[in-house]
Amino acid sequence: MDDLYAVRRASGPVECTVRPPGSKSITNRALVCAALAPGVSRLTGVLNCDDTRVMLDALATLGATSEGSLDAGEIQIAGTGGTLTIGDHTLEVENSGTSMRFLTPAACLARGTITIDGVPRMRQRPILSLVQALRSLGVDIRCGDNGCPPVAIHAAGLPGGSTTIDGSQSSQFTSGLLLAAPLAAGPMHIQTSGVGVSAPYLHITTEVMKAFGVVVAGDSRDGFRIHAPKAYTACEYDVEPDATAASYFLAIPAITGGRVTVSGLGSTSIQGDVRFAECLAEMGCDVVVEKSQITVSGRALRGIDVDMNDISDTAQTLAVIALFVEGQTRIRNIAHNRLKETDRIAALQTELSRTGSETRCESGSLRIQPLPGGLHTAEAPPVVLQ
Repeated sequence: MDDLYAVRRASGPVECTVRPPGSKSITNRALVCAALAPGVSRLTGVLNCDDTRVMLDALATLGATSEGSLDAGEIQIAGTGGTLTIGDHTLEVENSGTSMRFLTPAACLARGTITIDGVPRMRQRPILSLVQALRSLGVDIRCGDNGCPPVAIHAAGLPGGSTTIDGSQSSQFTSGLLLAAPLAAGPMHIQTSGVGVSAPYLHITTEVMKAFGVVVAGDSRDGFRIHAPKAYTACEYDVEPDATAASYFLAIPAITGGRVTVSGLGSTSIQGDVRFAECLAEMGCDVVVEKSQITVSGRALRGIDVDMNDISDTAQTLAVIALFVEGQTRIRNIAHNRLKETDRIAALQTELSRTGSETRCESGSLRIQPLPGGLHTAEAPPVVLQ
């Protein structure tokens, strides 16, 4: 069939050095900061993907124009200085979670009615916590009866003040409000409640903001404090490679043997997902982390029990490696992965079971046990995201 791909295992160990494409998480944060800054910012290493495209389209509707080439990974953004569009507009973000959650607070800076919508799956992804936080600040905003998009904002600027966001479903709610906070009418204090997930992504947010001239005080434990109004500063910003994508390459020697070096990431990276390498070391791989590169060599030997709440985007990669080791692997505290573009936990159980592994879902955890007879070939139908 034309829509199926035949995948064969490598014939031997792999030896290579790779540099993955730019980080999606950093790209969309940098685009928002550049759009809110006065003047022109130049971004390099930008990821060419649907999420980047819909973010650029939405920012253009809000008044921040861009030029350049996504194929080349270089974009120039003519920022608005926080003075966004006037009038009624609809922003279509398809299935881009970062776009929906980052643009919702940013759109409050406009003047008019802004509707933000997406594909049917987006209308199943939660956003009520962010809507409630914005309401507590005085924003006229509503979402669907199910607590999901579409979002409608009667925008008249973002008031300052204090608010609390439930961080148990996504750190992107807090990140979105942080990105818009410098353009608020007065100082802001943002507190998170609940059991926070993916906390390292909040560090990415504050580091990108710092590169554009805004320093955020505090942290997710004590709350974030932003002195507003405070203008961003246009700049040249290089997006580092995507640490989640890097996990796929680092997994190769863990399965086939050999050695893979990922360049552009290392001990100075602002992405929490670089800690995926620590999981491989615990599984028995030889891991060397330097300032700007990570090298993994040798096969993974044993299963591990690991809490991946902070690096949950790499859980799928670890689950595949778990098929080739001795003993059970348990991946814990990733319940929020059910709220992504698809239910990632259920999808993993379905696909891994097709290969002959014993995979069990337990609330927010996965248990993966390779069968004694080994894996077998499998055929899966193509996945269509709605």
